[in-house]
Amino acid sequence: MTEHASYQVWALPGMPEVRPGDDLAKLIADAATTGGLPGLAHGDVLLVTSKIVSKAEGRVVEAADREAAIDAETVRVVARRGRTRIVETRHGLVMAAAGVDASNTPSGTVLLLPEDPDASARAIRAGLREVLGVEVGVIVTDTFGRPWRTGVTDVAIGAAGVRVLDDLRGGVDAYGNALSATIVATADELAAAGDLVKGKAEGLPVAVLRGLPQVVAFEGLDGVEGSDRRGVDEDGGARALVRGAADDMFRLGTSEAVREAVTLRRTVREFTDEPVDGAAVRRAVAAAVTAPAPHHTTPWRFVLLESEESRTRLLDAMRDAWIADLRGDGFSEESITKRVRRGDVLRKAPYLVVPCLVADGAHTYPDPRRNTAEREMFVVAAGAGVQNLLVALAGEGLGSGWVSSTMFCRPVVREVLGLPDDWDPMGTVAVGQAAVPPVARPERGVEGFVVVR
Repeated sequence: MTEHASYQVWALPGMPEVRPGDDLAKLIADAATTGGLPGLAHGDVLLVTSKIVSKAEGRVVEAADREAAIDAETVRVVARRGRTRIVETRHGLVMAAAGVDASNTPSGTVLLLPEDPDASARAIRAGLREVLGVEVGVIVTDTFGRPWRTGVTDVAIGAAGVRVLDDLRGGVDAYGNALSATIVATADELAAAGDLVKGKAEGLPVAVLRGLPQVVAFEGLDGVEGSDRRGVDEDGGARALVRGAADDMFRLGTSEAVREAVTLRRTVREFTDEPVDGAAVRRAVAAAVTAPAPHHTTPWRFVLLESEESRTRLLDAMRDAWIADLRGDGFSEESITKRVRRGDVLRKAPYLVVPCLVADGAHTYPDPRRNTAEREMFVVAAGAGVQNLLVALAGEGLGSGWVSSTMFCRPVVREVLGLPDDWDPMGTVAVGQAAVPPVARPERGVEGFVVVR
């Protein structure tokens, strides 16, 4: 009969109120040897609430400074609703209020997260090794809410000597199916197990988990039964649990995502050869046609040039028309060559979109001025649709550049693309992966763009 894996977890009684400058390892060692429960042993995992780590490290500020403290601990606002902020901290953690907490701390004060939770875990581990001679894993925990799930749970924000991730990729399941994406957040699972028995309000901020020595690194104790060095990253700590920005599909809240996409919308003039996903462009078009328009009309049409042949045919015809116009205006051949070369940005793009204005539904008035205003309303609506398109493309991770060229040879564009006479091309949008990162630009304050009456 196969023996089933099991573990025990219990809260460590006898922990005193922690004060700045206290030696946490010594306090934990004293509680472990006088609490009437089994003492610490090789291969145990110690689960320590971050609040007592913060207290010992003096990470206490006046409550009146809470908002300033949140600002200081924040590197990026992920989402905001009223006064509630979900932010990314300096540690890379995404959590409410940067972990600045008014609970389990004296009235009138708030606690910040430990400066370096991994370093804190390493210090506790080394202290217990020195005081008790035991090799344990240490996890510093904090309480997190989670997207799409109600309620909170403890997770690992610091770790030492513990397998924080168990990478199962490359293995097989019980049916022989290859595992290609499974990475288990072992440290978070251990943290949650400890939270089942800890009681912050009851003065039980530390838990001990026994029975899983395979997740602990044993320094100089390879003979200990059950020890296993595989996958235990002694230096990586809990930071290995933080998902990098490039792999984070849910990096922003709703309003922040819109603002970020607007900020990311930069004119791209150099593209890689990587093909563009037509489905992504169509999703962007779906966003484009939500723009406002006069008289409940839908004045947008988007011609998608997905084949190289169609792009080349259009650009060649536009180039020939442009050269003829420049010669008619008296430009020299040298000047014409330079100008045509500057227009080659569209040829470098793997995908082109030609937005068109279709002003069906426009009203006609006896007064020419009103007809001019009517036309302008539709042009503004077309611009709003193109802006939606550009922002949505940025949200899809695609670079774009809106070039006005088709507006100067509309009959040629209509003929080459087989468009109706009432379709007015409103430039061309080049789409693709940017070949170089955008150049940083200073933020524009609104003061120079608003007038208040």
